[in-house]
Amino acid sequence: MSPLLPQEAAYCLALRKLLQDRLERARRHRDRGAMSAEAMIIIAALVLVAVTVMGIVTAKIISKANSINL
Repeated sequence: MSPLLPQEAAYCLALRKLLQDRLERARRHRDRGAMSAEAMIIIAALVLVAVTVMGIVTAKIISKANSINL
């Protein structure tokens, strides 16, 4: 039997170690990476506008497609 791990097992172990390290860093620095409430509100508003525009464009495309006579 080979003393080396299979390639898949090595990837899983490396990923596990990476995730544990990131979790440990996040616990040490709780305030790092936190977004302000103002930024969250602006992002939510932009998402709402994007979804609305996408709905309007989709409705117009479907309406135009349905009006074409085959």
